[in-house]
Amino acid sequence: MTCLLPNHVQLWLSLLSSRDEVFKEIQDVGEDNSVSPLHLLLGNINLSPSSYHDSLEEFWDEEEESEEIETVMKVFPSVYHQYLNLFSEVKTEKLPPHCACDHHIKLEGSLPPVGVIYSLSNQESDTLRAYISENVEKGFIQSSSSSTGAPVLFVKKKDGGLRLCVDYCKLNAVTRKNKYPVPPMNQLLTVFNGSSIFSKIDLCGAYNLLRIKEGDEHFTCVRTKYGSYEYLVIPFVLTNAPASFQKLVNDIFYDLLDIYVVVYLDELMVLSKSEEGHASHVSTVLARLRANNLFAKASK
Repeated sequence: MTCLLPNHVQLWLSLLSSRDEVFKEIQDVGEDNSVSPLHLLLGNINLSPSSYHDSLEEFWDEEEESEEIETVMKVFPSVYHQYLNLFSEVKTEKLPPHCACDHHIKLEGSLPPVGVIYSLSNQESDTLRAYISENVEKGFIQSSSSSTGAPVLFVKKKDGGLRLCVDYCKLNAVTRKNKYPVPPMNQLLTVFNGSSIFSKIDLCGAYNLLRIKEGDEHFTCVRTKYGSYEYLVIPFVLTNAPASFQKLVNDIFYDLLDIYVVVYLDELMVLSKSEEGHASHVSTVLARLRANNLFAKASK
């Protein structure tokens, strides 16, 4: 969370229909070089910087005072210290509980054809094994016996490492589209009128904080030479993922939207006309995030 305009950008990646095209079209821009629509919007505005989930008690039990939380405590105003566990990256690595906004996958036709298993280099094999091990441990994926399965692809990072991507093009093509609206950026401009102070909150984990609807997990199956696995949380580049996430955050902040909260997917803006009311507004937003198992990036 920050009260300043950060200098970072976000690029939405889209997978194409074949392995070769993916390598031509996807370019890694770095972990924190992810252009955010809100950042583009705010560049033209002169401001002074400044429950759906069940079993929450079990999820929040045994909070550890980690080094990252201690670091956040040093830089955050004391009025927000009761919300420090919102900025724990450890929490985003746990499987969230189901909620009313679970991601539903509804097909318009038959299952997509089974994807091929590409031959892999040693580096790709190592990256794949590490990815499977890490996400099985987190509970984000599980072994699958699905009748379908998408192939995995790899994209070079700037540091020479590899980023694993799943080619869901065929699944996306036969999935019924969810037309839930993501707010047009030009309409968000009007909300800033009269505001003199704002705080920006970037959610951490984003789609991984939202579960696949129970019974739909097999649609997300990924075929690898080490076996088939399916996602229990929303994987990136899955169609309708933005719609599902936008509905979640809209429902959480419904009564505050366009009053002092603006939400664009995983980016929140808290807007106030005075410093006196801003702390109260931010505290309300943080309390709702905590009540709904959503987390924020301390670095933003």
